[in-house]
Amino acid sequence: MTREFKKLFMGLAAVSFLATSAVFAQAADIASWQRSIVKVVAQKQVYPRSALRREIEGNARVQITIARDGTIANFEILENTGHDVLDREVPKLMERISPLPAPPNELSDDQLTFILPLAWALR
Repeated sequence: MTREFKKLFMGLAAVSFLATSAVFAQAADIASWQRSIVKVVAQKQVYPRSALRREIEGNARVQITIARDGTIANFEILENTGHDVLDREVPKLMERISPLPAPPNELSDDQLTFILPLAWALR
């Protein structure tokens, strides 16, 4: 290998390492943001008393669109729980969790849409 080629190779390797490090940092920021959303939902999700009394459990999937500041701009229940008492809780939960933590700058969309799984399960 010539000296010039070695310099070029080492320079490209350094650039590649920096780019890879930046990608991992961005992924870490996004993962941290996702964990913060899960934490907010877990803190503010309520199990309706009537569902507890009747031992009703259920899962729902909600598509949420948020603005850059984390405010929930729109939501749609994609999959109902199958129980009215739990389904009525979803819009109330959306009000309680808005605004969500703002997305990291790496996510450049003006509004972001994602699917949030929700579960009401007795232990």
